[in-house]
Amino acid sequence: MTHDTTHLGKASALPASPDEAVLDYPPNPHPNVTYLVRFTCPEFTSLCPVTGQPDFAHLVIDYVPRDRIVESKALKLFLGSFRNHAGFHEAVTVGIGQRLCREMQPQWIRIGGYWYPRGGIPIDVFWQSAPPPDGLWLPDPGVPPYRGRG
Repeated sequence: MTHDTTHLGKASALPASPDEAVLDYPPNPHPNVTYLVRFTCPEFTSLCPVTGQPDFAHLVIDYVPRDRIVESKALKLFLGSFRNHAGFHEAVTVGIGQRLCREMQPQWIRIGGYWYPRGGIPIDVFWQSAPPPDGLWLPDPGVPPYRGRG
């Protein structure tokens, strides 16, 4: 099975912004199977929209594909494009989940944004498209409550 992709096997620069990032969605190799795909991004960064200082998060993205999957290099570039993007934790986390949901149209998707402390308070943001499918094996995200996450 071949699929023309924007980034895979090609030199790709980090997009200047999330809006400029192009995500690729190859065909699901198992369209008739309910299975979970997990991406973990423990070094995600964006910028505080008020101070311009960097914010750090550990993202966990889980989804059950339908007809398409998201290509991992394109996803890495998309997530990397947030390094110069200013947004509150809630807007960034939910926005990532909603864009993937809108473009990929999975059976189900959720994102957990485990943000490191700002002003001494860690902010964790969670969004999902719907309840998970019945019978889905859904492992714990593996991110402990904040006590010096790492």
